[in-house]
Amino acid sequence: QVQLVESGGGLVQPGGSLRLSCAASGFPFSAYSMRWYRQGPGKERMLVATINNFRGDYTTYADSVKGRFTISRDNAKNTVYLQMTNLKPEDTAVYLCYCPYGDTWGQGTQVTVSS
Repeated sequence: QVQLVESGGGLVQPGGSLRLSCAASGFPFSAYSMRWYRQGPGKERMLVATINNFRGDYTTYADSVKGRFTISRDNAKNTVYLQMTNLKPEDTAVYLCYCPYGDTWGQGTQVTVSS
């Protein structure tokens, strides 16, 4: 059974940091690229960051998060991460993990940036 489980969301003040995790199972994790998306209240789902397969040495980011967010992967743990720094209220959203294997989505984790 292919599964993605996100964790690490929460409430944080503007300027704060969070690290999201996405634990994968049921497929050959290292062989697939991974993506983080987010969907804010009343907004369309948006691609936040991508990382290539195997070494994870190629990453891309949405312009709105460049320089603040970092995507990474640990193939030994079948996990992809999203390190978020200098968070802003407009980063408030449900963050979802995605893998093209089986067109698989996680359930999402809520991130709320508010004072």
